[in-house]
Amino acid sequence: MNGLCKVSTREEFIVSETEIKTAVPLQEGDQKIDLDDLMRKYDTEARFRALEGWQSKLVTLIAIAMSCFHFYTSGFGLLLAQKQGAVHLAFTLCLVFLLYPATSKQSKTSGIPFYDFILGAVGVASAMYLVVFFNELTTRAGLPTQTDLVMGFLLIVTLLEATRRISNPVLPCLAVAALLYCYFGRSLPDMIAHRGFSVPRIVNHMYLGTEGIFGTPLEVSSTFVFMFILFGSVLEKTGLGKFIIDLSMALAGWSTGGPAKVAVVSSGLMGTVSGSSVANVCTTGMFTIPLMKSVGYEPHFAGAVEAVASTGGQIMPPVMGAGAFIMAQFLGVPYLEVALAAVVPALLYYFAVMVQVHFEATRLGLKGIPWAQLPPLWPLLKSKGFLLIPLVAIIYFLIAGYTPLRAAFNGIIVSFVLSWLNKETRLTPPRIMEAFESGARGAIGVACACATVGMVVGMGTLTGLALRIANAIVTLAGGSKILTLFYTMLASIVLGTGLPTTANFIVTSTMAAPALFKLGVPAKAAYMFVFYFGIAADLTPPVALAAYAGSGIAGSDPMKTGVTAFKLALAGFLVPYVYVYNPMLLFIDVVPMQMIQAIFTALLGVFLLAMFTIGYFKAPIAWYLRLLAFGGALALLVPGTMSDAGGIAVLVLIYLIQTAKAKRIAKKRAAEAVAEETDKSE
Repeated sequence: MNGLCKVSTREEFIVSETEIKTAVPLQEGDQKIDLDDLMRKYDTEARFRALEGWQSKLVTLIAIAMSCFHFYTSGFGLLLAQKQGAVHLAFTLCLVFLLYPATSKQSKTSGIPFYDFILGAVGVASAMYLVVFFNELTTRAGLPTQTDLVMGFLLIVTLLEATRRISNPVLPCLAVAALLYCYFGRSLPDMIAHRGFSVPRIVNHMYLGTEGIFGTPLEVSSTFVFMFILFGSVLEKTGLGKFIIDLSMALAGWSTGGPAKVAVVSSGLMGTVSGSSVANVCTTGMFTIPLMKSVGYEPHFAGAVEAVASTGGQIMPPVMGAGAFIMAQFLGVPYLEVALAAVVPALLYYFAVMVQVHFEATRLGLKGIPWAQLPPLWPLLKSKGFLLIPLVAIIYFLIAGYTPLRAAFNGIIVSFVLSWLNKETRLTPPRIMEAFESGARGAIGVACACATVGMVVGMGTLTGLALRIANAIVTLAGGSKILTLFYTMLASIVLGTGLPTTANFIVTSTMAAPALFKLGVPAKAAYMFVFYFGIAADLTPPVALAAYAGSGIAGSDPMKTGVTAFKLALAGFLVPYVYVYNPMLLFIDVVPMQMIQAIFTALLGVFLLAMFTIGYFKAPIAWYLRLLAFGGALALLVPGTMSDAGGIAVLVLIYLIQTAKAKRIAKKRAAEAVAEETDKSE
């Protein structure tokens, strides 16, 4: 999975009190939408076997054991990094081969064939070999035996096959290309050539070294990431998802175009916990998209709004996707610092989406949901508001100086205790076991991605390719900062296409970010830049998986939905440029008054950007004013007093013109209404 916790079956789908009240059918025409099929189409991690009998019990037992291992070690002491990662990977490989068939054509209800038991056993043995013989391996470091190399080769093969099954071919193909590049270095063009390495040298580096499979990505996956996935799974079992949808309805459902704003709020909040844009679209979207359509939003727009809101959750604090933990590790800073840096960009992103859906609603004359059909806010908060306390507790623990690992452990304990305040949310032993099983299932996709992409990182350290790519980008840009940013953006989107979020960030940070380092861009800004655009690949046609999942629910044209999603997320494509030129927005070298000015003008900038994308403000905007609005938005987003003044002047001008235009339209409509009444009376 791309992030922290996901819902993958129709039975687990969030059904809220609000959904019952509004009675919106989850169907298009006469054909009901099959959530299972939809998720299987766009989310590879949903393509698992539906097991029965002893095989189902076996998988459940292994998954619970995996969660118990991580829960115990997080609270009472981790193993050495390589041992922790090896046990983590052993559990992962075992579960992947037991849960996921070799091909999508195999029946989802079929049992586990004998060869998958064998593959699972081989994967477990090759990973646990590092644990059992750790001391011996350490003693002969750099001098592997034939057995060491055989076990390493078996782990590489089983890992690639497991990643292919649970992800898609893109990541294992990238890893295979990395391995081949290591071997055939001498035979390649001069620009990317290197001396080449033997198979034993490659296997030793990837298997026994600390910069391959068992490098930083897997280390983070086996600690922070797993515990936050488990935390998200525990929260889900308390009913947090249902509560978030109801709370969003109570807060925004009544306003102009309320259902779209509900989608933005609920999907954003759920996305920060789940971290998986596609899975989030397929869950919250099953409620929000039909609701948006029911009040008058066009299907493609409804699907796009859900896709953009769900994708943005991965960059919204406090609980961002797994990539944020990797970033903190790469930077060597506390996770809280990364989360803080993401606050302003996330604010600008969601403010832009919210303004756009408001303008679209006013353009179409859409209303909100009647108060009578909305859950009352205060009774809702009184009965289940405590479900938000674990998220607040996580923030407190991080601020108080606890490690993310300890913060997640404490957050789970807090969730256990608070759940007993309400009978509906109570985490009984069976529910806890379900949460532990779900947590392990949700973690294996991230673990496979981190281990596999570790080979890509290992290739970079072994051959120095990352530096070559950085030099190529800078050379192609002719030393221009803006062109380097543009080419890095394109590289990040291409590299991120089809990859899970975690692998996405690791690849882009390894291959694309060094180009920005060479131009003196602060490391935090560079990593956030590639992080944003790697995630943006989920919204960028032709491979816009989140948008296509939204179109599947909305019953709209996939490409049209993808283009609309790209338009709605335009702020997300511009904001990274803003904080590269003004790192203060990431809380780097903050000067308070300048920081306030930068945030204020950036908000005005995305406001103008919304006018440009929707073409409406109080009244339809002429095409030349839309272009002027785009220019004003750029002026406000670029740091500088003169540019800010120019952007504000554009905003004031458009405000005056559109206000006058709206008055003329209102007078014309009033006159037409009077004339119509006169005709009727006569």
